[in-house]
Amino acid sequence: MTIEQIIVIAVVQGITEFLPISSSGHLILVPHILHWPDQGQFVDVMVHVGTLFAILIYFWRDVWRITLGGLDLFKGKVTDDGKLAIYIVLATIPAVAFGLFLKKFGFGDLERSVTIVAWNTVLYGLLMLVADMVGPQVRTLEKMTLGSAMIIGVAQALALIPGTSRSGVTMTAARFLGFTRPDAARFSFLLGIPAIAGAGVLTVGEALAAGDTITMDAVYCAILTFFAGLAAIAFLMALVRRISFLPFVLYRMVLGGFLLFMIYS
Repeated sequence: MTIEQIIVIAVVQGITEFLPISSSGHLILVPHILHWPDQGQFVDVMVHVGTLFAILIYFWRDVWRITLGGLDLFKGKVTDDGKLAIYIVLATIPAVAFGLFLKKFGFGDLERSVTIVAWNTVLYGLLMLVADMVGPQVRTLEKMTLGSAMIIGVAQALALIPGTSRSGVTMTAARFLGFTRPDAARFSFLLGIPAIAGAGVLTVGEALAAGDTITMDAVYCAILTFFAGLAAIAFLMALVRRISFLPFVLYRMVLGGFLLFMIYS
């Protein structure tokens, strides 16, 4: 990879992982638009690892409380933070199961299809718009229940299909359930920790077992993505406290419409 490709891939991943516009879709589109060789799944996973560390750093207080709550469970003490830890673990299961299903039947990469990205960009953008219009802002993260967490977890599983957006689809589900925008975003990011970590460990492990090596290009991408991701989280959290998801919906409509025009024209 050239230095230009490393920088662009890292910045695109860092920004789009946290904005509800699909990071996987953009990672597929970048080489197509700029006529670069596809960076491959290994680099894609490494940049997701970079965004994982961005979540851990930005939400370290939440992560620390949830970790302590999880440890209290082993002592027989059930706290609100302990319940949230259980909810996050259980809500991760649908994504794991769906990921194994896709891999078993040969759909693990879904052919990195631009057509799939285009249609999902539009479809899930419309769902986000509807959810943000009709969903009341009455629930906070402290009012999370197991049922709500599992619904959001099932939505997260759909993000394995490119163009969906993990953060976008989970925030959409949370808004349908009546969570405020900031708390929908907060739970989305916390729920992403085990999913992103699991995917990273699995893919890196498979690559190493196959004789591949962790290239410096992938490491550089991960480091740059970390810093871009921190900035994107701060931007999104500030934004959702003030305005609706409409700017992201409009972006998805423009991007998806342009791609569909180019594909079918």
